Amino acid sequence: MSVSEDRTVEPSVQPAAPASGIADPAPLGLAAFALTTFLLSAANANWMTAATGSAWLGYALAYGGLAQLLAGMWEFRNKNVFGATAFSSYGGFWIGLFLWARFVAPTASSVAVADHDLGWIALAFAIFNTYMLILSTQVNLAVFGVFLTLEITEILLFIGNFATNSATVKAGGYLGVITALVAWYTSAAGVSNGIGGRLRLPVGKPLL
Repeated sequence: MSVSEDRTVEPSVQPAAPASGIADPAPLGLAAFALTTFLLSAANANWMTAATGSAWLGYALAYGGLAQLLAGMWEFRNKNVFGATAFSSYGGFWIGLFLWARFVAPTASSVAVADHDLGWIALAFAIFNTYMLILSTQVNLAVFGVFLTLEITEILLFIGNFATNSATVKAGGYLGVITALVAWYTSAAGVSNGIGGRLRLPVGKPLL
């Protein structure tokens, strides 16, 4: 009497796709941008009358610069081209501004010449920020809010610095503080959603 062999074949199991291996770097990048923007904007708004007004300088290098640049590099790892471009560019902005303030501004022949430097820097980043603002409409409402308030801030700053108009620069400082607050909220929303707990802050739907 022959014994039949069991020819049942187990279904093949496909391996799960590997995870990226890193947490979402966007909340870090936004927090770094927010804090450094807040410090510089508070100085532009003339709120630091009892301080040196240069509290932003070290943080432009270490936090707004280096930490944000790292967030941008990690966004490349996550294949997030928008986040990688935004964080890396503004990380470079803060590092460049630190180097300018530390090594170039002290050699300026006058305050007006230094202000014109700042005007050109603000104008260049306003141009960059314009297309990032348009593209941010496809991300979410919170991110769009960051780029919208930042756009207005940069416009006021390049106009004010080119015209050597302290009132316009001061208005840019006020808008910069608002930009920082919006960026902090967006960062907090990213942290809350990343934790996966009960408290989750809304970021809104994409406009487009």
